[in-house]
Amino acid sequence: MQISDKYNPQETEQKWYSYWLENNYFHSEPNEKPPYTIVIPPPNVTGILHMGHMLNNTIQDVLVRRARMQGFNACWVPGTDHASIATEAKVVAKLKEEGINKSDISREEFLKHAWEWTDKYGGTILEQLKKLGASCDWERTRFTMEPKLSQQVIKSFVDLYNKDLVYRGYRMVNWDPEAKTNISDEEVIFKEQKGKLYYLKYKIEGTEDFLSVATTRPETIFGDTAVCINPNDERYAHLKGKNVIVPIANRVIPIIEDDYVDIEFGTGALKITPAHDTNDYEIGQRHNLQMIDSLDDDANLNQHGLHYAGKNRFEVRKLIAKELEEKGLLLKQEDYINKVGTSERTGAVIEPKISQQWFLKMSEIAKPALDVVMNDEVKFHPEKFKNTYKHWMENIRDWNISRQLWWGQQIPAYYYGSGENDFVVAENIEDALALAKQKTRNPELETRNLKQDEDALDTWFSSWLWPISVFDGMLDPENKDINYYYPTSDLVTGPDIIFFWVARMIMAGLEYRKEVPFKNVYFTGIVRDKQRRKMSKSLGNSPDPIELIDKYGADGVRVGILLSSAAGNDLLFDEDLMLQGRNFATKIWNAYKLIQGWKKNETLQPNSSDKQAIEWFGNQMDKTITEIADQFEKFRISDALHLVYKLIWDDFCSWYLEAIKPNFGEPISAEVYHKSIEYFEELMKLLHPFMPFLSEELWQNISARTPENALVISQQKKADSFNSELIKNFETSKELISGVRNYRQSKGISPREEVEVFTNTDSFANEELVKKLANISEIHFAQKTDKPSFTFLVGATEISIPLSENLDLAEEKSKTEEELKYLKGFLISVEKKLSNEKFMAGAPQQVVDNELKKQKDAQEKIALLEEKLKTL
Repeated sequence: MQISDKYNPQETEQKWYSYWLENNYFHSEPNEKPPYTIVIPPPNVTGILHMGHMLNNTIQDVLVRRARMQGFNACWVPGTDHASIATEAKVVAKLKEEGINKSDISREEFLKHAWEWTDKYGGTILEQLKKLGASCDWERTRFTMEPKLSQQVIKSFVDLYNKDLVYRGYRMVNWDPEAKTNISDEEVIFKEQKGKLYYLKYKIEGTEDFLSVATTRPETIFGDTAVCINPNDERYAHLKGKNVIVPIANRVIPIIEDDYVDIEFGTGALKITPAHDTNDYEIGQRHNLQMIDSLDDDANLNQHGLHYAGKNRFEVRKLIAKELEEKGLLLKQEDYINKVGTSERTGAVIEPKISQQWFLKMSEIAKPALDVVMNDEVKFHPEKFKNTYKHWMENIRDWNISRQLWWGQQIPAYYYGSGENDFVVAENIEDALALAKQKTRNPELETRNLKQDEDALDTWFSSWLWPISVFDGMLDPENKDINYYYPTSDLVTGPDIIFFWVARMIMAGLEYRKEVPFKNVYFTGIVRDKQRRKMSKSLGNSPDPIELIDKYGADGVRVGILLSSAAGNDLLFDEDLMLQGRNFATKIWNAYKLIQGWKKNETLQPNSSDKQAIEWFGNQMDKTITEIADQFEKFRISDALHLVYKLIWDDFCSWYLEAIKPNFGEPISAEVYHKSIEYFEELMKLLHPFMPFLSEELWQNISARTPENALVISQQKKADSFNSELIKNFETSKELISGVRNYRQSKGISPREEVEVFTNTDSFANEELVKKLANISEIHFAQKTDKPSFTFLVGATEISIPLSENLDLAEEKSKTEEELKYLKGFLISVEKKLSNEKFMAGAPQQVVDNELKKQKDAQEKIALLEEKLKTL
């Protein structure tokens, strides 16, 4: 079938994606084949495609498409995460636009709005992934808030509670006053901010003296319950056991002693506010201090803030500094830069807050999850992330799993009284009622007497079950899907969620399946701009991936993003790489068009140069397939693509096609043509995981294919043994041909002008092919020319080309002398190094060998140039 002059991705991509879907190529059911399973890191339901998603999902698609073509039953499970904080914030903002406050409506009404929002916008990112070519099993799409998945999350909570691994307690949490919920330590981003260090006067009770205390947060004095000094600080020895008066609040608080206080920082005296600082909380616990929470959930001062009640904490900071100054209670203030915790989700400054929350005990379930990574039962790629994982797992804290949100799985704890332990935990209210009756011994209790906990579970508490819950493994632990697809094969994710998600999935897998959830974890890098800044919407430095696909084609974008994406290393985004991807597509298109344009002659036999080229390329392809398999084994996806790129662009297009190309107007042997098409088909199979649309388009153009013969489900060639000697000989031939071509280029001689060659060897491998590609009229073996010549070395083989009579010999002599002078200077520097005893004693053998090779090469080239000068 004739193809168009230019490749048009816009026409091709939608056509083939629809074809793949219509024929159900991406859908998987358990069968007799070995499974290859990937579960998608579920993007937030609020999300739209960004460059990080592009990288992550391209890699997943490459792995899945390759597995399908390697004979595996490939299953890539897609889905989205309900993203409690982000989605709730979007819905609250939407309601506000409509004049509705969340606080004015019921939970049921709010959830109705949240589901409407999710139904409208939630599938956007998955639809965008289709444009990228993602070969997900769309029939298996899951959502973390769908009924069956929610049911599994609740089941897990109840199970862990019954195992005494979940408990309820008061702890210091990270309060996000904008989202009105606590967040985990891992969701707190510390940012440097300019502020002030305020030196306040705390009057010593019963005297006119005062103690100076430094703080960056004067608005929290209303929560002060002690001032702390270091027991070894001699400056304050006279104050031990005394009290001070809190400025403005006028409360009397004790001076206490604790080693935590840094004698060198500030004044060496520290105000202790146990309800508003994590370290102060620990000190408060040790010294049994009173806890005064002076901020409400909006981070406004409450009734403890006296005349500042109802005002925002930052507003109060300015006002209170002014009041303290007016009352002579502010000694001084200095500019100060400190690291302030902010919410990853909303950007709000975090407020440490004492709160009653639900926690999961981690130490017990963390140990086996650490062991399986350290002993490589789960392999990390690159391996360096094992150390990061180990550090976190060895210093793990109990996981705060409750959030003060409505969008999420509601905690299945039901309260029947006001006492600390007046609750039961059950999967539903009917089971809860039975438990409550049993616990209270009150048969009269009814469901209306039970009140479910208002909080929702942390989003990560649903996604830690993802590899299990997508196959309904918590509901039916022996169902055919979970038994076939679990454990999954590979996980592709970013290192920024190694704790949030990777570690927790491993814990859940071991807890519920007694098996790791995946065998390999491939950590992608972070996509950064040329200034090494992380790409983000807020910085405005992230291109729109859909616009890039429209401009360069999905295949061009996929290749561009993979070419610079080594595992675990950050990717510096450069749009020129997308252009390189598009140019590669054009090169392949033109190569096929060239083959297709040749006239075939059924009776014409392949000549010796054709046979040499065919034999070489077959071996070269087998060698490359072996190398590609090795790179995939090591999860070096970018390196695997480089090998495919080189095999097609250099080996096939630049060398093989040139070798078999007939002279202008002449036909090609049908046998050579068919062999070339066969090779091209194998190349399309190797290319398909990286460039699925272009490869399918060309595959379908080569011959009429039935749906059973589509490229997407074709099997890639397995590597046969290859002849290394033959490949090595061809490399020598390529060097020889390139040397002759360089001669022409440097002397301005037309490629069509034949040359004759003299050489010191008895024969060349691939002689006919060398003569054809270098346009050599005659090779004089084991002979020297007495004419002025251009001479170069290929290994130990000396090649001389008599210079054209039209050349300026004086100029050639001058150039040769100049080159000889440079080489002699270079040789002196190498020999100087080799005669240095210190260098020879200390340098690694490989470095010494390199210098010896430089010496030998320079000596051989000098000898050649001196011989050449004799003829000029």
